[in-house]
Amino acid sequence: MTSCPECESDLDIDVEEVDEGDVVACGECGTEYEVVGVDPLELSKVEEGIDEDEEDYRDEDEEEE
Repeated sequence: MTSCPECESDLDIDVEEVDEGDVVACGECGTEYEVVGVDPLELSKVEEGIDEDEEDYRDEDEEEE
């Protein structure tokens, strides 16, 4: 079983029900992880902040001014 790196709680993830690119959250602390591999299970913490779509949108607005 995989543990949450933030709070060390067990993450209840069924590897047969997730695919690469899915986002899962820790039930204890709420930290979100993206599934980057399924065999073996590999997770990457989802960073909070501006995503690429929002950044592209801001760039277009700045160009119009």
